Amino acid sequence: MEETLKILVVDDDEVDRMTVRRALTKAGVQMELSEVGNGNDAISALANTNYDCVFLDYRLPDQDGLTLIHKLRSSEIKIPLVVLTGQGDEQIAVELMKAGATDYLSKSRVSSETLAQVLRHALRVHHAEMQVALANQQLRESHELLMRKNQELERQRQQIHLQNLKLLEASRLKSQFLATMSHELRTPMNAIIGFSQILLRPKFGQLTNQQTDMVERILNNGKNLLMLLNEVLDFSRLETGRLELKPELFDLSKVINSTVAEMRSLLEAKKLSLVVQTDLENPLVFNDSVRVRQILVNLLSNAIKFTDSGGIWVEVSELPGNRVAIAVRDTGIGIAAKDFKYIFEAFRQVDQSITRKYPGTGLGLAIIDSLVRMMGGKIILESQLGVGSMFKIELPRQVKLPTTGGDNPALYLDNDEIFCSTQNPHQPHPQSTNKAPVGYPNFKL
Repeated sequence: MEETLKILVVDDDEVDRMTVRRALTKAGVQMELSEVGNGNDAISALANTNYDCVFLDYRLPDQDGLTLIHKLRSSEIKIPLVVLTGQGDEQIAVELMKAGATDYLSKSRVSSETLAQVLRHALRVHHAEMQVALANQQLRESHELLMRKNQELERQRQQIHLQNLKLLEASRLKSQFLATMSHELRTPMNAIIGFSQILLRPKFGQLTNQQTDMVERILNNGKNLLMLLNEVLDFSRLETGRLELKPELFDLSKVINSTVAEMRSLLEAKKLSLVVQTDLENPLVFNDSVRVRQILVNLLSNAIKFTDSGGIWVEVSELPGNRVAIAVRDTGIGIAAKDFKYIFEAFRQVDQSITRKYPGTGLGLAIIDSLVRMMGGKIILESQLGVGSMFKIELPRQVKLPTTGGDNPALYLDNDEIFCSTQNPHQPHPQSTNKAPVGYPNFKL
């Protein structure tokens, strides 16, 4: 023990105090030793001086060691306490240890070796206790800090939850507003389109070339505006879950060819070539033909809009797993890879400025994405800036119908025949006949 220790001996017996002093000196302990003869003096000394260790006689004239230890510990005086006991006080020593004493030693065993050993042990134990106390204090402080942070996080969570509720309500009101306005605006827009078409009919009178041009502009702009209104209405229905598929059996090739034919005037206006390639062993699919046509119209419209020269290809093919693919490729401006994750977002366009070259609501691809998901399919995008883009739609040949009950069993397609969902797929529906539907000579219903 190289450091100088401040040690206090509390004993009313001068001889016992001397014995302790000599034993510590003989053990080579570097120390500043103080001595008092009773408990009150000990309390006063410990209150005014920081000691490293106290050797305490159990039997003091004013109070016993147990009482003194309780007073010291209640006063938050944390110091190693070694109790010196007389013969037969071992059981008392155990109580003293429970009360807060660091160690005890019988006076009959006091020697330089035992006292130095007890001193070292008491210092180690006290150091360990201080480390534990410090760690516990840090844990308590950390716990309190965590509790405060948890309370703050809970408060923030509640605020976020409240904000989310407000946002959901705002979104609901927005969707409701869009649906209502789109629906209300479609009525006068249909009237404008209808009257424009009537004015262009010869039997209602001849128009001058200038008048014809003006009416045609009204008609074309009316159709464009109606298309935009329909997009907003469809999107609001998709958002609120009010848009449902109405599947039917139809010829996919015919729907694609008729849709392409309707778009040819736009292609010719921009002098773009168009190639349609259909490679289907079985052209019949069970899906919503109106929504499939809507998907193709949106893809073709985008391809035409963003392609100034070159051409557009529509490719229809079979896929494994009873699926079909519809791909639309173009030689347009292309899309940067960094924008792939944004283009299917509602109201999102790569060019968001009000002076953008290409008009539109930014809902087309969002609607396509939602419809394809409803059909159980997926979209694959390949694009390169300045080279072109390819949007590939993969769809199941037969979409799943909503769960039905009662007298309306769900139908499905299997091996070129329609069956009831409650029957063996190799047993035709009991209401089926051998009469083929018009346009489907090879099918039984």
